[in-house]
Amino acid sequence: MESLLNMDLSQVFSIARVSILFRALLILLLGIPAIYFLGKWSRKYVTKRFNAQKGMVTGKVIYYTGLVIIIITFLNELGFSLGPILGAAGIIGIAVGFASQTSISNVISGVFLIAEQPFMVADIIRVGDITGMVLSIDILSVKLRTFDNQFVRIPNETILKSQVVNLTRFPIRRIDVRVSVAYKEDIARVREVLQDVAQKNPLCLQEPEPLFIFSGFGNSSIDLTFAVWAVREDWLKVKNQIYEQIKKRFDEEGIEIPFPHLSFYTGLASKPLPIEIVNKNENFLNAEPEMNSNV
Repeated sequence: MESLLNMDLSQVFSIARVSILFRALLILLLGIPAIYFLGKWSRKYVTKRFNAQKGMVTGKVIYYTGLVIIIITFLNELGFSLGPILGAAGIIGIAVGFASQTSISNVISGVFLIAEQPFMVADIIRVGDITGMVLSIDILSVKLRTFDNQFVRIPNETILKSQVVNLTRFPIRRIDVRVSVAYKEDIARVREVLQDVAQKNPLCLQEPEPLFIFSGFGNSSIDLTFAVWAVREDWLKVKNQIYEQIKKRFDEEGIEIPFPHLSFYTGLASKPLPIEIVNKNENFLNAEPEMNSNV
């Protein structure tokens, strides 16, 4: 300490020392922006050539690798020995690792997610009761944006242990329309009407062809499933349209969509129990004079 105080200012601020400090600062001032723009450019380039997921990973790898190189170069320029620093960093890393096992588990899970690629950036996935578009797949978590514009962060370990449904993995999706008709309806005619609805909708795919599935006999209806295919971008639009068009065509064709109803019997299979609906207000008015006369 005394030696530093006794040093001449000319020795401290010598041309060599100022030159070293200038070069070190120049490395930071020029290197960090250059690495930032290089990572950003590589992300855009790889995204255009391949997909957003690979572009994001490439951009982050280039940015963080370049940042580490710049920091090491900066310390070397200032004359620091990297051996003791790396040793101390290793000891600190072990201590932090024991203290943050959850974070390490998320990091390892993130590596598996990136390697396996069950979903990518811009995919729509469902994890539990959460459905949203993937914004990013980071080291610790996956970020989603739900359809009501909420931001959701899910740890990578949670996703790796959960059942994940990728709704946009394949180019086409199927729409299962549950239809119920009265027992008196002709099923062959109902089939023709449904197939005609699908053929007249320009967004419904004819290959694969629509499916007509007999689901079973309900309490008050015959239950059917009519399945049509659409490209994933038009899935929601087709779903809304097909329900409206089926309801309209059933009304035009006189096909009854029943609602649950209950019949009472007095013991005879063919004769229902007669029920008479009585207006309570009229009975009360008719009984009121009698009540007054008795007073």
